[in-house]
Amino acid sequence: MKKLCNVVQGLRPVLLMIVVQIAFAGVNIFYKIVVNDGMSLRIIVAYRFLFATAFVAPLALILERNKRTNLNMTWTVLFQSFLCGLFGGTLAQNFYLQALSLTSATFASAMANLVPAITFILAVSFGLERLNLGTAAGKAKIVGTLIGISGAMVLTFVKGKEINFGTFHLNLLHHQNGAHTATSAKHILGALFALASGISYALWLITQAKMSERYPCIYSSTALMSLWGAIQSTVFALCLERDWSQWRLGWNIRLFTAAYSGVVVSGVMVVVISWCIKMRGPLFASVFNPLMLVMVALAGTTMLNEKLHLGSIIGAVLIVSGLYVVIWGKSKEMQKKNQLMPAESPNESNTVEIVVSSQVEDKSNRNETHENGAQVDRDINDDGHEEHNSH
Repeated sequence: MKKLCNVVQGLRPVLLMIVVQIAFAGVNIFYKIVVNDGMSLRIIVAYRFLFATAFVAPLALILERNKRTNLNMTWTVLFQSFLCGLFGGTLAQNFYLQALSLTSATFASAMANLVPAITFILAVSFGLERLNLGTAAGKAKIVGTLIGISGAMVLTFVKGKEINFGTFHLNLLHHQNGAHTATSAKHILGALFALASGISYALWLITQAKMSERYPCIYSSTALMSLWGAIQSTVFALCLERDWSQWRLGWNIRLFTAAYSGVVVSGVMVVVISWCIKMRGPLFASVFNPLMLVMVALAGTTMLNEKLHLGSIIGAVLIVSGLYVVIWGKSKEMQKKNQLMPAESPNESNTVEIVVSSQVEDKSNRNETHENGAQVDRDINDDGHEEHNSH
């Protein structure tokens, strides 16, 4: 019995990440349904972040009330949270839903797997990461990026033979303005929107990494991002949507989609992903991303009456292959960095923490008395330890 409990305990991160991908696949299906139902794309995004803020903000206030006392909310952190809400919230979601409405759920999900490759290109452009052409890891990241881009080109421009997986079909769309009736021009425009969404999301990842260095509070930073996303997307929707009836949410699929995308996807699943990253690392969480594509493709063909073609399958396989090659290269770099850590003496890490804590103390607690200095150091060291674990 004890061995069984240990096995279940070890499989818990895996099972949770599978649940995460199921939840993400579900929101893509619901998005496609409400878009087909005529709901405004901009209003969907606004409601999503309103629901997300209402869910995450109380968690942040309760769970991180002690941790925030040792950190200062500076103008830099506030501006970074604004950018996180803009890139990771308003722009990324609005672009993604435009791509979803013009193409298909499968196509949009496949293009979302380009995010690691786009992030790598932007990180190199901004000088945040090196190419390292002389190492296998550096070559792998470049090759994986090129494979992913090639897959996106195939997915966009190659159609090929139609593929049928079975005779079971449950069409949830009441009237057809789906992806299979879209013209080539709309399909290409949808691909551009999907690419813009990926670029926005990649910019959010870079900004979030910078913000976490100054403000390592997972729930609070997520709440700030959701709040800014809610404000920005609501203002954007109010400026462009003149039909006030679009804002009404009855007891229907629109209310369910808004609540599900906000509370479950942007709320609960963010917490679950953060926990899995803390337990197994960010690369572990990234490995499960293509699972959503498979689920969306199956659901799209059986529930949304989407047509799946050979070119789409080949393009999706290339994108997923490129994703895994980039992840492999990144994992090799992380292994190399971790191998250098044991070479340090056991007491050296404590010395580094003392130096870091003194720097933070000089910036934010210059007026502290000498008697309280020891307690401040201990608090900051505890926070530094938690931040290290969260990454």
